[in-house]
Amino acid sequence: MVLFIIGLGLADEKDITLKGLEMIKKSDAVYLECYTSILFESTLDKMKELYGKPIIILDRESVEGEATMEKLLLSAKTQNVSLLVVGDPFCATTHSDLYLRAVKLFIPVQVVHNASIISAVGASGMQVYRFGETVSIPFFTAKWRPYSFYDKIKANRKMNLHTLVLLDIKVKEPTEESLAKGKPVYMPPRYMLVETAAEQLLEAEGAKGEKAYSGETKCMAIARVGAETQQIVAGTLEEMRKVDVGGPLHSMVICAGELHPIEEEMFNFYRKKCNSFSLYFRYHLS
Repeated sequence: MVLFIIGLGLADEKDITLKGLEMIKKSDAVYLECYTSILFESTLDKMKELYGKPIIILDRESVEGEATMEKLLLSAKTQNVSLLVVGDPFCATTHSDLYLRAVKLFIPVQVVHNASIISAVGASGMQVYRFGETVSIPFFTAKWRPYSFYDKIKANRKMNLHTLVLLDIKVKEPTEESLAKGKPVYMPPRYMLVETAAEQLLEAEGAKGEKAYSGETKCMAIARVGAETQQIVAGTLEEMRKVDVGGPLHSMVICAGELHPIEEEMFNFYRKKCNSFSLYFRYHLS
């Protein structure tokens, strides 16, 4: 039988491709991985209704736990199994690992690609082939404030490349206190916003002091890409601390030091939206 790894796209249940939908409909079991990202404009009920199948949720514990993934692979030996992935299947190493494990077990695998933030970031007007290594920024805590993203941004800017910055999401995260007691209690979902990311980026520069970027560095805030409420605004990193582009999911672009003329024009186009959109969102959509 076959393991189908199906990209869902970026926003809602309707972003799935026709090929992906056909594979779901002929599957005996359908799993949804919602640890690495989420369809922020959809719900599980909407997905079940459109896809016509019950859906088994895979949270962080399921994805990182050996038992659940082993069960998924073993079932794919005797029946058709679909694993639904937000964005594109191969934009997270988790899914590459699953693909390799399936191949080693001689399970046929079919992959259906879809849009991801890696490609959709082109909506910012920054040319996709001018992006360097993508970085992720986690939520800082009182005891854990990693700056590992800093050197990667520095390297990208040294080569005059843009940086796509992915912002942390926390879904079904246990509290430290509950883990210490051995009985997990889960916190409400949290999604990092651009304002928080900008604060942490500036903190990292202050701590490292290597001038990888500054408060005057050109940046772009990207919110809910692929949805009708998609918003993109441009400004300096300092301005990003105060920009309001509404609810999640958010990403950022730290621009290269020199922009192509078309990139410059697009940056200026989105910069004009910054103040007016922030006010509109605060008073009309909140």
